[in-house]
Amino acid sequence: MNNKAVRNLSLFATAFALVVVVLGAFTRLSDAGLGCPDWPGCYGFMHIPTKDHHIEAANQAFPDQPYEFAKAWPEMVHRYFAGTLGLLVLALSIISWRNKQKLAMKHSSFLLVLIIFQAALGMWTVTMKLHPLIVMLHLMGGFMTFSLLASLTARYHFQFSSPLNQTNLTRLKKLVVLTLSIVVLQVALGGWTSANYAAMVCHELPICQGNWLNDGDFLAGFQLWGREAETYEFGILDQNARIAIHAAHRIGAIVATLTLCYLIFALVRQQSEKLLSRFGWILAILLIVQIVLGVNNILFQLPLMNAVAHNGVGALLVVTLVCLLTLILMPQKIASEGNNNE
Repeated sequence: MNNKAVRNLSLFATAFALVVVVLGAFTRLSDAGLGCPDWPGCYGFMHIPTKDHHIEAANQAFPDQPYEFAKAWPEMVHRYFAGTLGLLVLALSIISWRNKQKLAMKHSSFLLVLIIFQAALGMWTVTMKLHPLIVMLHLMGGFMTFSLLASLTARYHFQFSSPLNQTNLTRLKKLVVLTLSIVVLQVALGGWTSANYAAMVCHELPICQGNWLNDGDFLAGFQLWGREAETYEFGILDQNARIAIHAAHRIGAIVATLTLCYLIFALVRQQSEKLLSRFGWILAILLIVQIVLGVNNILFQLPLMNAVAHNGVGALLVVTLVCLLTLILMPQKIASEGNNNE
C-alpha cells in the first residue's frame, strides 16, 4: 500500500476518532452511560432492541433496570463506532508491519494496545456502574487515541521528516510540552468533574459562589478510589466535595488559558516559520471557542449540545498541541532511501 493511501486511511481514522470522542461525550452527558446494563451487547442483544418482544425479553433479563430506548441507542451507537475505530487501527498496524516502516510500526502497535485497553475501560465503565475513575480514564483514553492517530497522520503527511527548521526550537519545544501537560491535566479535571456530576454545583463566575475555599472539601473530592457503591450514576459525593472538584476545574481553566495565550503569542511571532504561525492562530481560535462554550455551560445550565461541543473542542486543542509537538520532535531531514524504514 503506497504512502498516500496509508496517509488517507490514517486521516480517515483520525476524523473517525473525533466522531467517537463526540459520541462518547453525548452518551455520558445525556446520562446514557448505563443505557445498556451489559457488555458488549445491549440487554442480551447485539443490536438496539426496538421490537416489542425484544423489549419484553430485555426487561425480563434485567428487571432492576428497565429498558429505555432513549438511553440504549446512544450507548450502542457509540459502541458500534468504537468497534469500527478498533478495526481501522488494526488495519493501520497491519499495513505498517507489512511495509516495514519502523517508526510507524511502533506508533500503530502502541495505538492497537491502547485501543484494546480502551475497550476494556468501556466494559469496566458498565460493569463497575460508572465508577468516576474508570469514566475519567475512558475519556482520557479516547483523547489519547485521537491524538496519536493525528500524530501518525502528520508523520505520514510529512513522510517522517519535519518541515521545520530545528535550529532554534529548543525553548519552543519546552513551552509546547509544558502547555500540553497543563491542558491534558485540565482535560482530566473536566473528566473528573463530569464523572462526579459536579458540573452544575457552581453558578457564578469566575470560580464559584460563596466561600468556596472553606466550603470545598478537596480531600473528599479527589479521593480517586476506595468508595463502594451499588451504582455511581448521578454521583455519590456530597455538595462540598463537588464544589471542590468544580472549583479546581475552574482554576485549571484559568491556568491553561494563560499558558495557551503565552504559547500562542510565541507561535504567531514566528514569521520565518509560517507553519508555526498557523498553529498559533488555530490554537487562538480553538481557545476562544472553548472559553465561550465553557461560559455558556454555566450561564445556560449545561445545555447538552453545548457541553458535547465543549468536549469536542477540548479534544481538538489537545490534538493540535500533539501535532505541533510531533512536527517539532521529528528529524528535519532523513535520507530518501530510508523514508520507509524510519
